Amino acid sequence: MDKGIIIAIDGWSSCGKSTLAKALAKKLAYGYIDTGAMYRACTLYFQSKNIDISNDAEVASALNNIQIGFKSIEGKNTTFLNGKNVEDAIRTMEVSSMVSPVAELSIVRRDLVRQQQEMGKDKSVVLDGRDIGTVVFPEAELKIFLTAEASIRAQRRFEELKAKGIEITLEEVIQNLNERDHIDSTRADSPLKQAKDAHLLDNSQLDLEASIDYVIQLIEAL
Repeated sequence: MDKGIIIAIDGWSSCGKSTLAKALAKKLAYGYIDTGAMYRACTLYFQSKNIDISNDAEVASALNNIQIGFKSIEGKNTTFLNGKNVEDAIRTMEVSSMVSPVAELSIVRRDLVRQQQEMGKDKSVVLDGRDIGTVVFPEAELKIFLTAEASIRAQRRFEELKAKGIEITLEEVIQNLNERDHIDSTRADSPLKQAKDAHLLDNSQLDLEASIDYVIQLIEAL
């Protein structure tokens, strides 16, 4: 099954991109690059240093001080920012509320896309995000565009946050997802859109195993 390919998974917020990508990487013994976590880590750093994201010089200077990496801890892909485990910190609503405006910045996108392309250059990787199949790896051998009904995405995100002990209402989650979807799909630089050669996968009524089986069939058909 291992054909040494790049698998690009794009799609809307909270439709299970990372969950699917991690599961595929594990099944295929591929590397996994969580591009969304990279933008979240940048956002966390900017917030911690009170960086004015409207100031390009300030943002550029901050980017020079950001090192992002991933390690597997007890089988879980974990994000590190400048050597510190920030996996939980980058998943908070505070970061979620600002990650799309940060990801909208061309200077940030250029820097992280460069890092992502370097990480994936040897193939045998799964990446998920908003522009993997259109910008980061337009030559990827397999592209998936993941989607789900908005109400289902919101409920999944709400339950995920509740499980982490984060106090939030479903209405706040819906508002956050709507804002992120709008910014991600309308930004001037690398907007979220389905690549022409991407396979559309609506997982509204599919469990993880069914989604994995669908992608494996696509890989075997290559």
